[in-house]
Amino acid sequence: MKCTILTVGTEILFGSIVNTNAVFLSQELQNIGVDVMYHMTCGDNPKRLKEMLAHAYEDCDLIITTGGLGPTQDDLTKENIAEFFGEKLVMNEVEKQRIIDWFAQTGRPCTENNYKQAVFPEHCTILPNPMGTAPGFMISKEGRILASLPGPPVEMRPMFTQYVKPVLAGMCDSRLYYKSLRFIDIGESYLETKLLPLIDGQTDPTLATYATPFECSLRIASKRATLEQAQRVVDDMVEKVRAIVGENIYSEDGSTIDQVVLKLLLSRKISLSSAESITGGQFAKTVTDMAGISEIFDRGIVTYSNRAKMEELGVSAETLDRYGAVSEQTAGEMAEGLYRVTGSDVCVSVTGIAGPDGGTEETPVGTFFVGVCYKGKVSVKKHFVNRRTRANIRDGAVQFMFRDIYKVLRDLT
Repeated sequence: MKCTILTVGTEILFGSIVNTNAVFLSQELQNIGVDVMYHMTCGDNPKRLKEMLAHAYEDCDLIITTGGLGPTQDDLTKENIAEFFGEKLVMNEVEKQRIIDWFAQTGRPCTENNYKQAVFPEHCTILPNPMGTAPGFMISKEGRILASLPGPPVEMRPMFTQYVKPVLAGMCDSRLYYKSLRFIDIGESYLETKLLPLIDGQTDPTLATYATPFECSLRIASKRATLEQAQRVVDDMVEKVRAIVGENIYSEDGSTIDQVVLKLLLSRKISLSSAESITGGQFAKTVTDMAGISEIFDRGIVTYSNRAKMEELGVSAETLDRYGAVSEQTAGEMAEGLYRVTGSDVCVSVTGIAGPDGGTEETPVGTFFVGVCYKGKVSVKKHFVNRRTRANIRDGAVQFMFRDIYKVLRDLT
């Protein structure tokens, strides 16, 4: 089954909001074996909407629209779909009463234009909307299906999951299974080169490399008659990939490096503390975003100034004077001092230059040092991120802090 996702809303074209609906629907559809062929976005313009419907109807078995089902004059998705399919619009009294009751419960007046949301193509299936006032609907003509869903994600997602997805799943004669492998210390081009014997001539399963910030990933996918068959084929290919570049794989389920490290620390009851300069607490914030992390995370200290590095962590004035705040020696003393203060199993430190100023020829903007002290043993790595924005450099520093912790833990096994 081939599908077009058609998002309606001028606000998306203006960049006022991000089109997360298309991402969600694509992920959900591929998991039940539906092939998404097109993402289309149209403003609140009847002529262009009909043109896109015609294109999608010509090439796809399934069209899913989101947006344009509201009460205002520019919400015209339903009207245009009805005209496109030659359907008469009729009032549904049950839905009209539901809208009246909704406004009564909220204590707000129900204006006349809200009843527009209770008007539907005559031959359609109405999709209830417990999260809002705009129901969706499904309509079938000439072997093709159109599902029209509201735009707000909080309304669209449960409607699709509860009412649309089960119908589509029952119609699909194949199932997709995939795994996303994530890598460190290898670039996308080199990864593809190493895997060319597997990639060349591929049919099913398929292998696709992707570049992501500071790392790369590989998607292995198969579509078979049953989920079990697809899973078996993908797992066999994962074994072949592992035999070639297994030392660079840190995740086989799509988990990010921070998720992998923190789950590993939790599972082994390994305590963690951090001392940050360049990142200003961003590492600690990422750590504490994970529920339950209080079991192993002791503290995060931001030692931005030299004074803070000396007073909080015991970094020597001589080290700072001789080597500078951004140096291997300072990062090492920060991690070691943090271990003395906290006694945490893993103490990680970072110091660097986020820019845009402050770099030198020897230590350019984007340079940072990560120190990891594991039970008293200190290692320091120098890193450089050639992304000349302050935010990107700080993001990279956090990424490499997790990466360096991962390598220390991996070497222990």
